[in-house]
Amino acid sequence: MALNIRLIRKEDIPQVTEIDREAFPTLWPPANYQRELQNRLAHYIVACDEEEMVEPPEPKAIPQKGFSGLVFRLRRFFGNELPSPGRQYIFGFAGFWMMAVEAHITNIAVWEKHRRQGIGEMLLIAIIDLATELDARFITLEVRASNTAAQSLYSKYGFTQIGVRHGYYTDNREDGVLMSLGNITSAPVQANLQRLKQAHSQKWGIADYRPAR
Repeated sequence: MALNIRLIRKEDIPQVTEIDREAFPTLWPPANYQRELQNRLAHYIVACDEEEMVEPPEPKAIPQKGFSGLVFRLRRFFGNELPSPGRQYIFGFAGFWMMAVEAHITNIAVWEKHRRQGIGEMLLIAIIDLATELDARFITLEVRASNTAAQSLYSKYGFTQIGVRHGYYTDNREDGVLMSLGNITSAPVQANLQRLKQAHSQKWGIADYRPAR
């Protein structure tokens, strides 16, 4: 598996939407990535393998009535369709909004079957690199209070907790931990990033973290 990072394309939206729904099944309404592509503040990247393509979906009858039909129509409305054959297979994606000198990470998600393979960390590294390239001075994010694994990863890269947003997540009123990485162009932050990037590259065989256009 030779993964690379590139900017999201229109044809990636069905796969990205499916990954989003698996990773964040309780969030409603589902994210509209078609609209995000038109958002000048938004920047999204995907992790893919240039040699692996999406398999054609199995044909199935389209439900017309009842709850199944409603779900199908909602999925069509929000762009949540099966990917077409001949497209690159997407392992995960990440995005952030650039607001003045702040890059706010909106999501990092990987298919469950591909987790614990360094892909989420790869996406985080690429996000930091891209935010730096866009002249961000600091990066922020929210993470569920119960998601200690993600908090540990962010802490490794220098993020610190700067606050708690009580009842931030609407599905269960769970608190959101607000974390920030400041002075991202400073020597200490960049030295830590380069050290971790090298270790990650050696472990997972990643050659380049810069998103291809």
